[in-house]
Amino acid sequence: MAKMNMLHAINSALDITMQEHPQACVFGEDVGYFGGVFRATSGLQEKYGKHRVFNTPLTEQGILGFANGLAAFGAPALAEIQFADYIFPAFDQIVNESAKFRYRSGNEFNVGNLTIRTPYGGGIAGGLYHSQSPEAYFAHTPGLKIVVPRNPYQAKGLLRACIKDDNPVIFFEPKRLYRASTGEVPEEDYSIELGKAEVVQQGTDVTLLAWGAQMEIVEQTAKQASEQGISCEVIDLRSILPWDVETIAKSVTKTGRLIVSHEAPITNGFGAEIAATIQQECFLHLESPIMRVCGLDTPYPLALEKEYVPDALKVMAAIKQSMDF
Repeated sequence: MAKMNMLHAINSALDITMQEHPQACVFGEDVGYFGGVFRATSGLQEKYGKHRVFNTPLTEQGILGFANGLAAFGAPALAEIQFADYIFPAFDQIVNESAKFRYRSGNEFNVGNLTIRTPYGGGIAGGLYHSQSPEAYFAHTPGLKIVVPRNPYQAKGLLRACIKDDNPVIFFEPKRLYRASTGEVPEEDYSIELGKAEVVQQGTDVTLLAWGAQMEIVEQTAKQASEQGISCEVIDLRSILPWDVETIAKSVTKTGRLIVSHEAPITNGFGAEIAATIQQECFLHLESPIMRVCGLDTPYPLALEKEYVPDALKVMAAIKQSMDF
């Protein structure tokens, strides 16, 4: 085990993949000698050469178009979109090409070797163009998988699973945690199963569900709640698509309460899908309405970032409201 931050863990996963597959390529804006804007790909070009780790033009649609072709050829395509805010020019390539390639060919062809990495979320004073959480846009797309890690151990294991998976995957990396989150991470290869949530803390009174950087906030809130005699079950969803209905429903059946928290705006955020499904699955077990503690329905504000973020105070208020219902 080595102590790594999230960037080191991601770099390690990419390094293992490059060693494992001679045809694997890492590409995106500034990922070569510069090592990416956050340095997640540092050292890879020097180790594997410019023909396998290379910069692309500033065209997200072009990056994903090339990625689809490379993956269709059979090579592991490890594409980076520099910020998730800039993934939208590539939306057509991802939603209409990557996600449908296997289906439209009757499983004759696929781009299952495609993994799209992109930093998402706020917390770095990045303003409206470097802080968005667009996971819900893609969660409406059959044929894709969507994964979000919460710490370095999860990041390496989940990224390796994404790369090995036989489907195109978008791997959203919470940029606020890149250097802030550190922990023990095996230096050797390992994978964490996709589509499975993790119960991080057992509890009996209320279920708190989140993913990515928001996990740190709900864990902090659970600790505060315990000091007031409220037992919280904390769950990291990890995979947005497919998502683990069974684990969440089992927890809510036990606690009778659910609070979902995510950074994206509340309206049509993925929390809405979770709330709709869980009320259907657990209606007779609910002690209070399912609640969502999320970002606001505004562009991500630079000056008011602290007010925008669903912090521990907001989650704690939701817990009390749910318990008092």
